[in-house]
Amino acid sequence: MTATGSIEQHRTKQWTLHLQLFEEGGLTTVHAVLDTGDNTLRSRATARRSPNDPDVPEIGDEFAAGRALVDLGHQLLRAGESDTAAFDPGLRS
Repeated sequence: MTATGSIEQHRTKQWTLHLQLFEEGGLTTVHAVLDTGDNTLRSRATARRSPNDPDVPEIGDEFAAGRALVDLGHQLLRAGESDTAAFDPGLRS
């Protein structure tokens, strides 16, 4: 019990993230899907290799996946702000 007399509750959730990477020539595209159990967020991002850069596909994977994950992070923050405002319009993040 906490100091206020209520029983502490614990919960565990599992979120699933799927990243699909596609490469064609010097272009890498990533489709990212985050399933939170309550919502599904999707993102698509790309990375293009400059003709002067070495042909190292891993670098394109990293840039495209990183961009997709950053976008998912922004979507999560917006969802939290929206949910907070719906719960109590006077609350701010």
